[in-house]
Formats: sequence, structure tokens, C-alpha cells
Amino acid sequence: MGCLPGAGWLNSRPATVPGRAGDHGMIDDGMEMDLKNTIAIVTGGTRGIGFSIARTVAREGARVFICGRDMGRLEAALEELRTSAGDSVDGITADVGRYEDCRKLIERAVERFGGLDILVNNAGIGFFKPVDRISPAEWDELVATNLSGVFYCCREAIPHMRRRGGGYIFNISSLAGINAFPGGAAYNASKFGLNGFSEAMMQDVRYDGIRVSYLMPGSVATDFAAAPGAKPAEAWKLTGDDIAQAVVDLYRLPPRALASRIELRPSQPPRKK
Repeated sequence: MGCLPGAGWLNSRPATVPGRAGDHGMIDDGMEMDLKNTIAIVTGGTRGIGFSIARTVAREGARVFICGRDMGRLEAALEELRTSAGDSVDGITADVGRYEDCRKLIERAVERFGGLDILVNNAGIGFFKPVDRISPAEWDELVATNLSGVFYCCREAIPHMRRRGGGYIFNISSLAGINAFPGGAAYNASKFGLNGFSEAMMQDVRYDGIRVSYLMPGSVATDFAAAPGAKPAEAWKLTGDDIAQAVVDLYRLPPRALASRIELRPSQPPRKK
């Protein structure tokens, strides 16, 4: 895992919420953060990287609220998560490309669990074709999901985090956000934009006790941009659990420390011929 230098963070302890002192882990600048009793939202949490993150943070003791666009997938994901997490997991259908869906997502999560400490903006779509073959509707859908949806969710989530004395926002980007490639114009644009958005937002909210990190995975063994089961298993690729572990490790850093961006890539990809 390549870790680029993160910006420094505030040295003062975020305020705690009355009656909840330390519940969301922000207790002492020098102490490791604890996910137990935190409240997390994971967008696109019904499969792939998002499901892995939801499952991992739930195992760490967080209460988790997920969303997805497909009701069947949402119900299946919740059923599986609840086998170990019980009623500490819930979710709704939502299309993050629609502002009203994002507003409802944050509102429902806060109502269900009583607040918000962690937001994982994971939902994303992808298609890959030359610019002259991208329809305006395809462009609009991809940018709305991969970039505007992150803005919508952050806009709604930040006030709730401020009220709790701080929080953590994780934006799942891609190495396509720093490496352009043929056929990737729309996807590259959304991820380059997400990286810039994350860098600026981090500076907007750092003194509110809110940390922001964006993660840039390389090749991950998921069904992203394909039908479930359509892609062959390739052992050299990263897994969703690898990305989930990175989220947990970032959260556990003492509040004074921030790794603002992380590159994750397979350690031994196939050699180029």
C-alpha cells in the first residue's frame, strides 16, 4: 500500500456530546480511535467494496446504515449482515445521484441510530468508451453518481458530525483519479474531480474535528461495471476486504493524525510482457 503524505490535523480534542462522552472514539489525541458504538453510513453497501466495508465496520462494533439502488440486493445484503450484526445494521434504497435520495438517506440513518460519525461514499458506476461514443445521458448519470452524489451526502452529513464534535468521511476513489487511460474519459473525470473535492473539503472541515480521506484502489476483484459473477476470479487482485481494512486502519489513527489520501494497489500484478 502506497501512502502519500497527509496533511496535518488539529491538535485539540473534539468536543463530546452530552451523555455520550467518548462514544464515537474521540477521547484523547494520543489514543487509538475505536469504532465501537460509532454510527456509519456506507453508500453502495449492498455488494463489492461497499458491502465489505459495511461488514467490517459492523464487526468492529459500529452501527451501520447502508443504501443501494436495487431493493432485492439491499434485502439480501441486510439479511447477510444481520447474521452477525443483528439489529445494529439497517438500510434503505437510494440513488445517490439524486439529491433528495441523499437527504433522505442521511435523515433516516440519523433517526434510526441517533447520530452520525462516519460517512463512506462508496457508491459508483463505470463505463468505458471514447468521448464521441458517450451519450449525454451516460455522462450525466456517471458524474451524478460518482461525484455529485458525494457532494450531496457530505453536504447533509457534515452538520450532524459537527453536532457530535467531529467525524470521519471516507471517499472511495480510484487510481483512475490520477492515471488517465483511453476510453476512461468519463470515469477519469469523475474520479479526478472526486480527489479534488476531497482535498478541498478536508480543509473546509478539519477544524470541526472532521477528518477526510480518499482511497484510490487499483484492480479490485469485484463485479464493478459488470453483471454479478461475470468477471473471473483473479487471485492477484485486491479484495473488498483489503479496502475495508484500510478504512478501519485510517479511522484508528489518533485524532491528531490524518492520512488524507491513500493509494492501494496489488503487490504482485501480472508482469507486463
